[in-house]
Amino acid sequence: MKRISSLLLVVVLLCSTTLASAQSKKKSSGGGSSSGYSTGIGLRGGGYSSGLTIKHFLSGKNGVALEALVTTEYKARGARLTLLGEKHKAISDVKGLQFYYGAGFHLGAYQGRYYFDDVRYYRYHKKDSYVVYRRYVADDATYVAFGADLILGLEYKMEDLPFVVGVDYKPYFEVFNGYTGFYNDAAVSLRFTF
Repeated sequence: MKRISSLLLVVVLLCSTTLASAQSKKKSSGGGSSSGYSTGIGLRGGGYSSGLTIKHFLSGKNGVALEALVTTEYKARGARLTLLGEKHKAISDVKGLQFYYGAGFHLGAYQGRYYFDDVRYYRYHKKDSYVVYRRYVADDATYVAFGADLILGLEYKMEDLPFVVGVDYKPYFEVFNGYTGFYNDAAVSLRFTF
């Protein structure tokens, strides 16, 4: 867990220097994106995973952004890094509201795995009573997970405050210890904007 905390600290420090550089370029060039901000950093809390989110718009007013997520699942001991490319489209009826979609990939590592290994039903003496037996398995091995992500969301840039509030749906496909699965994740984000 100390390694994960150290890794998160390094990522935040690297991103803050990058964000400071991007902010100085924005001030000097007067540029930015059609979203009303150039870079945002904050928290993402969801039903399946939560963590840090950093979004940066590429130069120009084309609405293309890169988003990085450093998250962990609630019951997992580990972390996941997700990189996404997103296309933003302004909703003309509401100032500051944008629809976005995109795709990317993730890589993570988890220590331990918790699951029900076996379920058996036993019938006693030809009666109608049944007993359910479940064997619960937990191990401490480290597993690497990787996969592909999609994202679809809405975000609102507050007019007088340097904050963006967003909601997104992020389904993803993952390979984990030889098993594959398709998962759904939805979250709410709050970012401080530069």
